[in-house]
Amino acid sequence: MNGPDAAEPPIRLLIADDHPVVRNGLRGAFADDPGITVVGEASDGRQAVARAVRGDVDVVLMDLRMPVLDGVEATAQLRERAPDVRVLVLTTFDGETDVLPAVAAGATGYLLKDAGTDELAAAVRAARRGEAVLAPAAAGHLMGQVRRPAPPVLTARELEVLALVAGGTSNREAARSLFISEASVKTHLLHVYGKLGVRDRAAAVGEAYRRGLLPATPP
Repeated sequence: MNGPDAAEPPIRLLIADDHPVVRNGLRGAFADDPGITVVGEASDGRQAVARAVRGDVDVVLMDLRMPVLDGVEATAQLRERAPDVRVLVLTTFDGETDVLPAVAAGATGYLLKDAGTDELAAAVRAARRGEAVLAPAAAGHLMGQVRRPAPPVLTARELEVLALVAGGTSNREAARSLFISEASVKTHLLHVYGKLGVRDRAAAVGEAYRRGLLPATPP
């Protein structure tokens, strides 16, 4: 690997993945690079956001499929709460469908987990400079999604909340059903309203059916 410019401090990297083996492997990949310092790890999206907003992270390597808060939603929150932090999505890309949502949420780049050490290091440096990074294998899939009219980017949790609301469930009942707080349900609904361009529950449900985001026709 090429060393960093002596005038520049090391890039501070956060690794977010729910598999310890993957995190350890990624940490090891940067162990001999003086230009990149792994400053922390996170095992879910919520931890990643909390760690990154502290102000000592430059780039996040973000897995998409994580518990508590997925990589797309975590990326969207970082764009709002820590806009200077760059996010590189890292995935196996085994039939992955979240390429476009991740980019739309604010990801700077998209890499595969089998990328080589040099490729990873180069991508982290490019992301820190604000340059777009896209694995060749993901490029064709991304173009395929771009060519189709893209629906609003709703996370899996937002869709779950929306489906319960469409069935007449109250916020409290939805919270119990999903094992989350009522405040979290309200937050997810506010995100849905913003993404669909509506102001209330009824309008959100109607717009979701109109756009095909919910599987069945309303009663």
